[in-house]
Amino acid sequence: QLVESGGGWVQAGGSLRLSCAASGRTFSNYAMGWFRQAPGKEREIVAAISRGGTKTSYADSVKSRFTISRDNAKNTVYLQMNTLKPEDTAVYSCAARSGNPGRVYFRTDEYDYWGQGTQVTVSS
Repeated sequence: QLVESGGGWVQAGGSLRLSCAASGRTFSNYAMGWFRQAPGKEREIVAAISRGGTKTSYADSVKSRFTISRDNAKNTVYLQMNTLKPEDTAVYSCAARSGNPGRVYFRTDEYDYWGQGTQVTVSS
C-alpha cells in the first residue's frame, strides 16, 4: 500500500514536500517513482529513484527544481518541489515496482503498485 501526503495549494515560486509511505512489503526491494497527471493530460513521469537510492532521474521539466529521495528505514519516498510553477499543478502519485539495484524506471507500465495521489495546485 502506498499513501501520499503533503499536497496542497501554493503560490508560484513556493515549495512543497510530498511524502509517500509504503507498507506491506520490503520497501528497499522496490524502485520508486513520482508521476503527475494534470486535467485533460496523460500521466507523466516526474522523477524516479532506484531501490537503494543511489540513482535518480528527472523529467526535463522539473530538473534542478525537484528532488526525489528515500528513507528505507522509514519506508518513505519524498519529492521536494521548489520554485513551483502553475504548470506543475496536477495530481501527484507515487508508484513502486521491484527493481534491480541501481536501476530507475520511467514508464508508467513498468510500475506495479500505485498510490491514490495528492493534489498540488500552484497559483500564479
